[in-house]
Amino acid sequence: MIPKTPWLPTPWLSLLLWVLWLLLNSSIAWGHILLGGILAVVIPLLTHPFWDRQPDLHKPLKLAGYILKVLWDIVVANFHVAYLILSRRPLRQAFVKIPLCLTQEYPITILASTISLTPGTVSTEVAPDKTYILVHALDVADEAALIAEIKARYEAPLQEIFPC
Repeated sequence: MIPKTPWLPTPWLSLLLWVLWLLLNSSIAWGHILLGGILAVVIPLLTHPFWDRQPDLHKPLKLAGYILKVLWDIVVANFHVAYLILSRRPLRQAFVKIPLCLTQEYPITILASTISLTPGTVSTEVAPDKTYILVHALDVADEAALIAEIKARYEAPLQEIFPC
């Protein structure tokens, strides 16, 4: 973990900005290394007061595993949706309320985005009191099974990555 300091409020963002600067310039000349480093420190310092406080990332390796799981689920869901459309059988569409254990906005946003990125499901609304997320699913045989799958596959890992 890169430690936070007063002059480096978002170390991961600073590292990302610095690497992106070098990649966009296709150069590792000393001038680009120095200028990219200065920008990577100054930009977050100037913009940080305007940001909402984000939860700390406690398990970065678990986050990497979560991203790989979501990418795999996107591929599998694409094939499943293609099968549903090509089979021309009636779809069992439904709106399902998924109760939330997450309490912070950032992890809830990641969960909603994950659901929407996976073909066949779209997150349509987060309750104002953050107690549930409303999901539209293309083919639902069992609402309880869908709720259990989303909670176990996506929400539980997010609770470990961002303790709330």
